Amino acid sequence: MVTAAAAIGQNQQPPGINLKELKARQHGAWSSGDYAVVGTTLQIVGEQLCESLDLRAGQHVLDVAAGNGNVSLAAARRWCDVVSTDYVPSLLERGRMRATAEALPVRFQEADAEALPFEAGTFDVVVSTFGVMFTPNHEQAASELLRVLKPGGKIGLANWTPQGFIGQVFKTLGKYLPPPAGAKSPALWGTPQHLGQLFGAAAASIKTEARHFVFRYRSPEHFVDIFKAYYGPMLKAFAALDTAGQQSLRRDLIALIASMNRGTDASMAVPSEYLEIIIAKR
Repeated sequence: MVTAAAAIGQNQQPPGINLKELKARQHGAWSSGDYAVVGTTLQIVGEQLCESLDLRAGQHVLDVAAGNGNVSLAAARRWCDVVSTDYVPSLLERGRMRATAEALPVRFQEADAEALPFEAGTFDVVVSTFGVMFTPNHEQAASELLRVLKPGGKIGLANWTPQGFIGQVFKTLGKYLPPPAGAKSPALWGTPQHLGQLFGAAAASIKTEARHFVFRYRSPEHFVDIFKAYYGPMLKAFAALDTAGQQSLRRDLIALIASMNRGTDASMAVPSEYLEIIIAKR
């Protein structure tokens, strides 16, 4: 993922951008904090994606940029043969702990989404929820998802949209900590047009459906405190600012939450739009 946000709506990758350096920055962000604290709350998205994919027992499933394993666990509950991958070892360990607690047979393996260590045509289904969308090189990541998938197999993705709550959080962070010049927005993965550019030539079909995950916290302040402490990109953004900047960012985030909060008490209940994508490979 990016350390703050890339400019929403930017489609072309200028030739001068250093993707290796950007990847290192992203790895540093996701290795900080403890994303699993946030990731665990998103479990329902993985369950929904598995149902939309109509997973069948015995299918070989690869979870890419799996974080702490939401889709990995959901697929394993459906008796699939699951490999869960991420490039942050601590997140894989958190996923392994969850699988052990539920006695689910998931194989965990460190892997870069842009260079997957598997032979072509290995998997029946490849999935990623709020993971592969944060790779620096969109085209390379999409190519890898397609490469390791069998002909006739399916890719299932859940990606935040630019206009949704998390897309707007990225935009807010970007005001305070601008992304490297030329970096592509991860939120492009939440737009049908960009998905068509990435996958269209190899796809028999691309089906998209807008869905919402509701962020439920004790209060807007509680959300900001949790994300500041555990969510790498926000942690890094706050850490890069002086006291006045931190206070200003906090005010902007709370104002954003207030503008979208449907809670009727002091709690936070903010729907965040994401795009669920099912791609069938030719």
